[in-house]
Amino acid sequence: MTKSNPDVSFVIAAYKAAETIARAIDSALAQEGVEVEVIVVDDASPDDTAAVVEAMTDPRVRLIRLPANRGPGGARNAGLDAARGDWVAILDADDTVRPARLSRMIARARSESADIAVDNLEVFSLDGRRERMFADSMLERTPVLTLAAFIGSNVLFRSTYNFGYMKPAFERRFLEEKRLRFRQDIRIGEDYILLASALAEGGRCVVDPSAGYRYHIREGSISRVLELRHVDAMIAADADFLSTHAVNAGAMTMQRKRSRSLQEARAFLTLVEHIKSRSLRGAVTTALSSPRALRHLRMPIAARLRRLVAPLSRLKPATMTVAAERSTSGKSPQTKKG
Repeated sequence: MTKSNPDVSFVIAAYKAAETIARAIDSALAQEGVEVEVIVVDDASPDDTAAVVEAMTDPRVRLIRLPANRGPGGARNAGLDAARGDWVAILDADDTVRPARLSRMIARARSESADIAVDNLEVFSLDGRRERMFADSMLERTPVLTLAAFIGSNVLFRSTYNFGYMKPAFERRFLEEKRLRFRQDIRIGEDYILLASALAEGGRCVVDPSAGYRYHIREGSISRVLELRHVDAMIAADADFLSTHAVNAGAMTMQRKRSRSLQEARAFLTLVEHIKSRSLRGAVTTALSSPRALRHLRMPIAARLRRLVAPLSRLKPATMTVAAERSTSGKSPQTKKG
């Protein structure tokens, strides 16, 4: 007998996803052991995304068409507002899920009285390779994800792994009781803030080491290098997070590290902008005020920096050259897709 409401509501924010949306929906509908609905929010796509969804005849698929683009946070919130499931799961429009994923995650969460469940991801590379994002042994040693561990994994430049890539399933009742939604004013990191807020509000998050989420890397994915405006938005969102949530000492220690890393990223990106615009004064001022930013310059930009520095007789070229050369081993702050 069919329940009046499904076990799980999949929320898929879709923008220019005509090529992949059907695959994502089909994987959600193929879940075993749970009743599902799939809510696709077309974020004012200029392509045939909505038409592809409308052509699907399964009554479990619901389409919401936004008149104007709201970004991933706004689109997902529209889906959350329409959700009827006991649990809600976020699925990117270019990803897929394994058939037993949600039944397994929900069973684990219920057995441990948890409000949130996360699992491993299987990454599909452009060349066809598959690999798990996190080592099984690491997740087996992390049966419960704490706020401190989550924030600590999201420290730019220094974290060896990032739990921010995980796609949680939330008990909808918990989200409603805590009035939790995605931030709509940031385009990168809105999912980080939601899970951090849920954990800060006392949400218990269990970790299933199985790889049930399939993360597809493809041409045209919106993964990109952070821009200065993104970092500024993340800094502001973190400040708001700290002003609205009480965090324990361990989480605050990790937050300080994350905040420093964001400021370092800001200095790095400011430095790059000065170099690109050939603003020597701005580049030197930024480098002197935040010398750690120099470590993250890649070779092409480092070479350009040396060319800019060379004519400046009042500086010591060797010092700036060494700093720039040493920076080539650093990594620029990359972001995930979606």
